[in-house]
Amino acid sequence: MENQIPDTQVRDEDKLAELGYRQDLNRDWTLLHNFGVSFSIISVITGLTTLFSYGLNTGGPGVMSVGWIVVSFFTMFVALGMAEIVSAVPTSGGPYFWAAILAPQNVSAFASWVTGWFNLLGQVAVTTGITFGMANLLSVTATVGTSYAPSAGRTLGIYAALLVSHAIINSFGVHILRYLNNSSILLHSVGVSCFCIAILAKAPTHQSAKFVFSTFYDGTGGDGVGWSIRASPAYVAACGVLMSQYTITGFDASAHLSEETRNASWSAPLGVMMSVGVSAIFGWFVILSLLFSIQDFDKTVGSDFEQPVIQILVDIFGNAGAIALMTLVLVCIYHCGLFSMTSNSRMMFGFSRDGGLPQFFNHVDVTFRAPIRTIWLAAFLSFLLAIPSLGSSVAFSAATSIATIGLYISYGLPILIGMIWPSNFKKGPFNLRLASRAIALVAVLWIGFITIVFCLPTANPVDSQSLNYTPVAVGPIRQIEAERMGIDLEEPGALEKAEAEGKLGTHGSGDKSE
Repeated sequence: MENQIPDTQVRDEDKLAELGYRQDLNRDWTLLHNFGVSFSIISVITGLTTLFSYGLNTGGPGVMSVGWIVVSFFTMFVALGMAEIVSAVPTSGGPYFWAAILAPQNVSAFASWVTGWFNLLGQVAVTTGITFGMANLLSVTATVGTSYAPSAGRTLGIYAALLVSHAIINSFGVHILRYLNNSSILLHSVGVSCFCIAILAKAPTHQSAKFVFSTFYDGTGGDGVGWSIRASPAYVAACGVLMSQYTITGFDASAHLSEETRNASWSAPLGVMMSVGVSAIFGWFVILSLLFSIQDFDKTVGSDFEQPVIQILVDIFGNAGAIALMTLVLVCIYHCGLFSMTSNSRMMFGFSRDGGLPQFFNHVDVTFRAPIRTIWLAAFLSFLLAIPSLGSSVAFSAATSIATIGLYISYGLPILIGMIWPSNFKKGPFNLRLASRAIALVAVLWIGFITIVFCLPTANPVDSQSLNYTPVAVGPIRQIEAERMGIDLEEPGALEKAEAEGKLGTHGSGDKSE
């Protein structure tokens, strides 16, 4: 038994060497720590609290409660597909490296490059969504019982301060991250359970099951005409599952931390699946607790706080009690943002090590054993993505859409590649065997569906303030590819002409195989 840990460590380092890397990061995380980081980044209390208003207005209680079950079901297929791959390829690069390994040699580099940039975009956007959401909640909580008036500028300042604090801890306190991880697991399990039980126990009245599971509400129309009228209720319901899908993101963290995890070929895939499964259970508990405890639906939707969760807590506990419970929520979200930056920085470190980012970022500080340069890069890029909040009323929901689409496309591409070219997929200890390709197909179809849906506008009428700018952020990857090939994008129709002639696909494959 005494030799088990050294033997495991040797196997981990041998596997990493087989993939072409040396052990630069400190490998002292266990399965619990690996699971804890993904569980903390998923952080159901974070996603549900920050997007609860979006959920109530885009489908209402019925879409929120039933949508969570649907999303959890299909997301587990994605998690299973990822778990099988990370078991075979446990590196900090995660999805982009999987794509490189699984794809045929002539498209390997291109597949890796596209996957990596989608993952990087999603990682930055999810850090933005988490921490900017916390800044918003902190601003609103500060108004309870006070004369404080939040503004876009003040919220952005709070957001910047939170990012800096996360970057400092990740840079110089890497040795305490394990302990913060333990406290985060406790907060997100025991703390969230107590939060829900307290709400249910204290609520003067409870809504009926019919209200929670079948009430449809469309608050997407600023002029009174929502998308259920302009399009259909199904359109609103499809857009409404963003709340659930955004919440269950970030479980690729178990892969990004695999180079710091013992027995990674087993611990990382188990970390992926456990984080999704446990979060699905806790998340449904949180949703039902809040929905059943709504005292006045119209007052909650049109809350003066502009934050329905705070309104629910004030209606049940009064100002002081609401602030106390929101403090617990904010502490959970702080941990979530902290570990999101941890995962983000590891992905960027791996990406720069493989040439996806400038080599300047391929650096681990000798003293602190942390990729400090990519940590601060992650903070800087996350801040930039939040700047549109100064002039857009839907900037936050767009950031969450970007995070969801970017991450899930990066999850789906290696799964798709492994399904199309199974001969390149040398399975690890976690092996789905005959079910592998069927699970991959379901995962890829689901990701394709949400990618389309989350680019659609959710506010009506659509104008400069309510535009969903997700396609603007996700779309330029195609333009970047074209520019690298010398296509003049200022010439009208140049991109379309190149696509029609097949120049983009042909040049991309050939260029990347050199």
